[in-house]
Order: sequence, then C-alpha cells, then structure tokens
Amino acid sequence: MSMATADTLARVYAQSLFELAKDAGGDETILEVADELEQVVELARSNASFASFLDSPVVDAQRRAASLRGIFDGRITDLTMRFLLVLNTNQRLGHLESVHAALSDLVHEAMGKVEVDVWTASPMDDAMNAAVTKGLEEALGKTPVVHAWVDASMLGGLKIRVGDKLVDGSIAAKLQQLEQTIRSGAAARIAANVDSFSEGSGN
Repeated sequence: MSMATADTLARVYAQSLFELAKDAGGDETILEVADELEQVVELARSNASFASFLDSPVVDAQRRAASLRGIFDGRITDLTMRFLLVLNTNQRLGHLESVHAALSDLVHEAMGKVEVDVWTASPMDDAMNAAVTKGLEEALGKTPVVHAWVDASMLGGLKIRVGDKLVDGSIAAKLQQLEQTIRSGAAARIAANVDSFSEGSGN
C-alpha cells in the first residue's frame, strides 16, 4: 500500500471504478485507468494551485467540470474523465489521493500483488532492496510492491508494514524488548525475595 489512507468512502468509490473498468475491458483497462488516476494525483501533489482548485469549496462545480475537461480531454480515457466528473459533482475531488490508494490496493490484490512499507535507518541499496523483496515474496506468497522509507531514529534493522500489520524487526525494538524482559525478570526476583522473607518471618 502507498502512505495515503484509504478511508471507507474512498474504498466505495474505488470499488465502483474498479468494477466499471473491469466490465469495460478487463485487466488491461483496470491498469490503464489506475495509471491515469495516478497521473492526476501526481499532478495535484506537484502543483499546489491545481490541488487547491480540486478541493476548493469556492469553485463552482460546473466551472470546475469545464476546466477538468479542458485539461484532460484527449489525455485520459472517457471512463476516468467521467469518474473525475462524478467526484466533482459530489464534492469529493479532495479525496482523490485516498481513492487512488484504495484503487491501488484493489489492483494489486487482483494481480496477486501486495503493497509493503519498509523503513530502514538509512536508504537501502539495490542489493538490500532485492533481498528484502525476495524475502517478502517468499513469506507472503505474493509479489510485494515495496515502498522504501528512511527512519533516522532507528538504530538498524527493518520495520515492515503489510496492510494494517506492522512487523518491527529493528534493533531499537529488540533493545526495548530486552529492557522489558530485564525489568520483568527483576520484578519477579524482588517478588520472590519478598515472599521468601515473609515466609522466614513467619517461622
């Protein structure tokens, strides 16, 4: 999965688009529509004015629809255009990134892929990326789409998130677990000593 959170409403829109694309042309159309939606999302990410235009409650829906046609006519399929216009009519263009994230999840699931976020203390080189990808593929039984992130607070190792599950293999986490184990052991020894002292006092 990408970092955008696919909320419930976004998943509803994404499911509708996925099914329409599937009915229109199967996997090929699904991939085409997903790619086009990603291009629109990337434009919004890189152009603050365009992002504001999509999400502004001040802009009239009809005027925004005309502008969308002017920008994207001939550049995206009719299906993707109609989907954008539906979002516009329902004042949901501001949720476009979440819709795209939800659609990506559906596409990857259908294609036997899964999105995985991987954090490391420093950027992974090609060899490490390949090793992590291979390991994930063997563990998950699916082709992982790896999103690599850097977390400078980590001492080493990996943190991996697959869907809603976070697998923390970092050294920092292991140190924290070790500290908790030591504390638990110390507490148990103190309790045992207290019990032994109490028993001795009773004799």
